[in-house]
Amino acid sequence: MNSPIKFLCPRWGSEAVPWDVFLKQVKDAGYSGIEWFPFGEPRDDERVLELLAFYDLDFAIVMAVVEPYSNSETYFKKLKSDLNELMQIRNENKKPLFFSAQTGREFFNEQEIEQCLSICNKIEQQYQTPIYQETHRNKWSYAAHAVEPILAKNPDLKLTFDVSHWFCVSESLLEDQQNAVQSAIKHAKHIHARVGSTQASQVWDPALPEYEEVLNAHLKIWDKWIAQMRFNQTPITITPEFGPAPYLVKGNRTTSLVDEQWRINLWMKDFLQNRYA
Repeated sequence: MNSPIKFLCPRWGSEAVPWDVFLKQVKDAGYSGIEWFPFGEPRDDERVLELLAFYDLDFAIVMAVVEPYSNSETYFKKLKSDLNELMQIRNENKKPLFFSAQTGREFFNEQEIEQCLSICNKIEQQYQTPIYQETHRNKWSYAAHAVEPILAKNPDLKLTFDVSHWFCVSESLLEDQQNAVQSAIKHAKHIHARVGSTQASQVWDPALPEYEEVLNAHLKIWDKWIAQMRFNQTPITITPEFGPAPYLVKGNRTTSLVDEQWRINLWMKDFLQNRYA
């Protein structure tokens, strides 16, 4: 029997929607929980945890250092303090499934990257909450060729794999970097299911026929990852993560951008739910 998939709904883009309204929508749409960037809006952690328990929803946390820093040492201190602060978002009923951490910068050297990983590892062990490194533009994990050697030196490193960034950064579908892709699949524990292209990290609408090629390129990777996770009998979580503006281009859309983002993410969830049922 296939393992069930927990689909998480991004809070990103819905910050103006009251939490009780948002979480009811999430529950009614068939999601298992949310992925939440607490630094993206005014905080009311206790109320959010109460509502998550009321609606029987899980949550994961996305984090990045958002305050300015003058050098890597300042960044490391802030990374540590931010992670410790966000780890407090829990109570006896609810705690985060995992953290998806956007760490470092694309110009960090190997020593600085290893320091980021060391900080995350220590805090993960302290709180017994997994911290995944998210593949993301302008972070240390910005491209396939940059991540592959770090994975080789850190066999236990865990990824939130968003390949849309890598397609965009390399201006390719990574046809000539398959070893790096396969390595990332092996290390991936969570997927951000956004469809990007060689020219953008988010397509206009993944259901449109002009994006069939890039959708299939993502599906080829996601299929392998799903098969791996089911073979290993590992819990599967996916966040359809099409973002708001400027990721989402207004153009001639006739509905609000909030509604459009919701619609596209829900399409992605339902599409993958049917594919992997």
